[in-house]
Amino acid sequence: MNTVIVVGAGIIGAACAAALASRGLHVTIIEPGCIGGGATAAGMGHLVVMDDNAAELALSSYSLELWRKLVASNPGGHEYSGCGTIWVATDEEEMAAARLKRDCLLAHGIACEMLDAATLETAEPALRKGLAGGLLVNGDALVYPPKSAQILLDQALANGATLIRGEVSALVPGGVQLTDGRTCIASETVIANGIGAAALLPELPLRYKKGHLLITERYPDLIRHQLVELGYIKSAHASDGDSVAFNLQPRPTGQILIGSSRQFDVRDKAVETAMLSKMLQHAKQFVPELGSLKALRSWTGFRAASPDGLPLIGPHPERAHVWLACGHEGLGITTSLATAELLADQLCGQSCAIAPAPYLPSRLNLSLKSAA
Repeated sequence: MNTVIVVGAGIIGAACAAALASRGLHVTIIEPGCIGGGATAAGMGHLVVMDDNAAELALSSYSLELWRKLVASNPGGHEYSGCGTIWVATDEEEMAAARLKRDCLLAHGIACEMLDAATLETAEPALRKGLAGGLLVNGDALVYPPKSAQILLDQALANGATLIRGEVSALVPGGVQLTDGRTCIASETVIANGIGAAALLPELPLRYKKGHLLITERYPDLIRHQLVELGYIKSAHASDGDSVAFNLQPRPTGQILIGSSRQFDVRDKAVETAMLSKMLQHAKQFVPELGSLKALRSWTGFRAASPDGLPLIGPHPERAHVWLACGHEGLGITTSLATAELLADQLCGQSCAIAPAPYLPSRLNLSLKSAA
């Protein structure tokens, strides 16, 4: 029987462990902290089809299909909500962008519909008046990521996987070494620990992309859909600098999750008042009532950004028996299940449901470097 080490039990690692264990491989998962902690716990849990390029659309739409199957038997366990997404357009230029997005999604069989100004106001009365309209994607949804990670880990454990509590300090021939001196050996090793992958494999061109989020007290029905400004696309894919974007999410608890911000190469986890204030001021331009709501908590997290915005899924081109499932930036929750299937299919020599080539690590220059 093939043996596999999976480094990391965030949503990506847990999903990979579940997919590999379901294929009969003997899986060992190594995680130093909480299951679904780190970037998984810091994220919004938005399950969204993104279409900035064909590869992103293929991966995200495939993953949403897998999510619907996963949550079908236990939606409450995942805190799943099929709230859909409204991409909000502020003017006619953004309405034109929304129409292009609609055309692209419809061409790929993804249901969506344009909203004019009046329909948008009816759908989301809390939005300020005078917006141009938007695009509603009904199939989008949300989950509570730490719970989903635990469910996936439980699936792996039920199929014979083993969980080791410990921190991996280095890769060694045939396995990994832990900070407490233990060594774990397996025929294959999967690196799925988010931005932590760069410490184990210095050749990975991953960059920190810090984000802030804030959650309010309970205000049921103030908003009904995940709301995202169409300008979010420019913010999410900027190659440098700090930025904020309007992104609201109605949690099943009645609370509202407010995002989002992006800061490249910032590694200080502290909440920055100036950045948080900038994010909230921008959000209030879309939903003025946000200024009167009570906030409960704010926090930060680190996305792992790759140079081309696509994750690294597949074999390391220079290290035998080392596999990568990292670099998902802000789409780790959405694309976790498709990532796991692609990784497991390749590792097991099976055909993939979508073409794996756009995500192969070999597309990047991964010249080996020594760990610092």
